[in-house]
Amino acid sequence: MAKGIKRVIRIGHGKLTLEDVVAVARYQSEVQLTKEAKVAIQKSRAYVEKLLDENRVVYGLTTGFGKFSDTLISREDTQALQYNLIRSHACGVGEAFAEEIVRAMILLRVNALALGYSGIRLETVERLISLLNQGVTPVVPEKGSLGASGDLAPLAHLALVLIGEGEAFYGGKRLPGGEALRLAGIEPVSLKAKEGLALINGTQVMTAVAALSIWDALNLADWADNAAALTFEALHGIKDALDPETHRIRPHQGQGEVAAHLRSLTEDSGLISRQGELRVQDAYSLRCIPQVHGASRDAFAYIAEKVRIEMNSVTDNPLIFADEDRVISGGNFHGQPIALAMDFLSISAAELANIAERRLERLVNPQLNENLPPFLTEHGGTSSGFMIAQYAAASLVSENKTLAHPASVDSIPSSGNQEDHVSMGTIAARKARQIVENAYYVVAIELLAAAQAVDFRGPEKLGQGTHKVYEICRGQATFVAEDRVLSGDFEKVAHFLRATPASAILGVQDTNMDWQRAALTST
Repeated sequence: MAKGIKRVIRIGHGKLTLEDVVAVARYQSEVQLTKEAKVAIQKSRAYVEKLLDENRVVYGLTTGFGKFSDTLISREDTQALQYNLIRSHACGVGEAFAEEIVRAMILLRVNALALGYSGIRLETVERLISLLNQGVTPVVPEKGSLGASGDLAPLAHLALVLIGEGEAFYGGKRLPGGEALRLAGIEPVSLKAKEGLALINGTQVMTAVAALSIWDALNLADWADNAAALTFEALHGIKDALDPETHRIRPHQGQGEVAAHLRSLTEDSGLISRQGELRVQDAYSLRCIPQVHGASRDAFAYIAEKVRIEMNSVTDNPLIFADEDRVISGGNFHGQPIALAMDFLSISAAELANIAERRLERLVNPQLNENLPPFLTEHGGTSSGFMIAQYAAASLVSENKTLAHPASVDSIPSSGNQEDHVSMGTIAARKARQIVENAYYVVAIELLAAAQAVDFRGPEKLGQGTHKVYEICRGQATFVAEDRVLSGDFEKVAHFLRATPASAILGVQDTNMDWQRAALTST
C-alpha cells in the first residue's frame, strides 16, 4: 500500500489482511461493516435475547466469570454484571500502547465480532467503528495480560472508553474517555447482557501487536538484504557464494531468494571479487547471508500466516451458534498460537540484527576491513569515526538476545486455578516488537557504515542495485568527514527504513520475494 493513502476497509467477510490492518492503524482508513456482517451480528444477538427469555444457564450470560462460572446471576443483575466486568478487569499498568496498536486492536475486535458468534448488539459494534472513524483512541496500558482468557485487562481499558469512562487520545490530547466521546460526537454505549464479555474476551491485543510487528519485520528483511549487499561490495565479497547452483541443492525457499536478491543488487559491480582473487573464502557474515537472512524470511512467512489466521478468527467465549441452537464454552481465547509465533519472531528478527552487527564489525575493524581506514575515518586518533557506532549496535544486539528468551514457555495459574495454563502471548508480542525496532537501528547503523566505506572505495564502482541503496542512504545522511554526533543520523535512517517499503523506492525488480509477500494478502 502506498504510504499515506486512505481507503475503505469493509469488515465482515473474514478476509482481513495485514495490509488492511496497516491501512487503518497507521493511515486512518475508514472502516465499514458489510451487510452480511450486520445480519450475522443481529442473528447472534437475537439468539442471546432468546436465551435470556428462557432463563437458560449460560456462562457469562447468566453466570459469573472465571472461578465464578458456577454463580448464577439474575436477569435484573445481568446489566450491572457487564459494567462490573469492564471496571474490575481494567487492571493494566505501565506506559500506554502506541495509538496505532490500539487502532489495530479495535479493528481486529470489530472483525471478530462481525463474524456473528459473539452475541453482541449491532449498535455496540458500530460504536467501536465510530472510535476508529472519528479518531478516538482509548488509552490502553501495555502490561497486565496473561494471554488467556485472551487479553482481558487491556481490552477492558479499551471498553471503558466505549461506556464513557477511562481515558482516550483525541485531537492530540489525552482526555477523560467521556469527554473524548463528547468532542467526537459519539454517544457512550449502554451495555446489555453478554456485551461486556464479548468486548474483552479475545486475543486482539497480542494479535494487533503481532500484525504490525510482522509487517515491519517483512520490510526489515528487505532492508537487511540491501544493507548486507552494500557491505558485501565494500568488503570485496566473493560472489561465488551467491551462485545459483549452491542454493539449488539446498532448496530452502528463503535462502535461494535472498541469494537471487543479492545477485540482482550487485549486478555489474566493480567491487566484488571472485574466489581466489583476493582470498579463497569470506567470513560467515558475508558468505552465509543467504542462509541466515533466508531462514529469517522463511520464519517471517510462517508467522505472517499464523497472524492472518488469528486476525480472522473468533476468539471469545462462550461462542454463540444460533443456527444450531447451541452455546459452546471453549478455549479459542487462548493465545498460544500467537505466543509461539511471536517468540519465533523475536528469534528470527534478532538474528538479522546479530549478523548485521558482525558485518559492521568487519567494516570498522582495521584487521578485517580489507584496507579501509580504521573505523572508517580519515583522521584516526583525533577522530573516532564509526568506533562507537559498533558499540551501539552491539548493545542493541545484546539487548535483543535477552529479550528473545521465550515468553510462551511460562505460565502462572489464575482465577483460583480455573485458568491453570496461560500463554503470555502479549508479553511475547511486546518483546518481539521491541526486538524488531532494535533490529532496524542495527541495520541502519550498518547501512551508514557501509555507505561510508563505499565512499572510500568509489560509489561509481557499485552494482546497479547497491548504487541505488547508497544514494538512498546518502539522501538521509552525509559522509562523516569529521566526527559529529551520529545519534541523529541513526534515528533518521532507522525511521526512514521503518516507514519506507524498500522494494517500492529502489526501482529494483524484487519479484523474488513474491512468495513471501503473498502471506500479507492471502485469504
